[in-house]
Amino acid sequence: MNKKAAAGKRLLAFFEALPEAERKTLLEFAEFLAAKAPKQPEPEQDPVPHTRPEKESVVKAVRRLSATYPMLDKAKMLNQTSSLMAQHVMQGRAAVEVIDELEVLFETHYREYVEARREDASE
Repeated sequence: MNKKAAAGKRLLAFFEALPEAERKTLLEFAEFLAAKAPKQPEPEQDPVPHTRPEKESVVKAVRRLSATYPMLDKAKMLNQTSSLMAQHVMQGRAAVEVIDELEVLFETHYREYVEARREDASE
């Protein structure tokens, strides 16, 4: 058993031995310590490549790119993504052109993600 698991078992044993009021105090103290502790950044994720099919709809391209870049915050990209989709659906812009731009958009956001992680790591 590793040290972390052993410490967890000890902490659980202490917790279970306490009366309810002290359990609450112990939990509050643990929450306080956890809030003060520096956050451990999640490891940087690499894209998960998915091959672009010859014929692909814009919606399927967005799904493919979302699966390729699961680490990206899609909410930050929503405005740009929906704008490109609207150009295809409402203005008749070719799907291939829109998908090309979507790929650039996702790649750009991925590069920004990597750069932000590196800046956070160097601080």
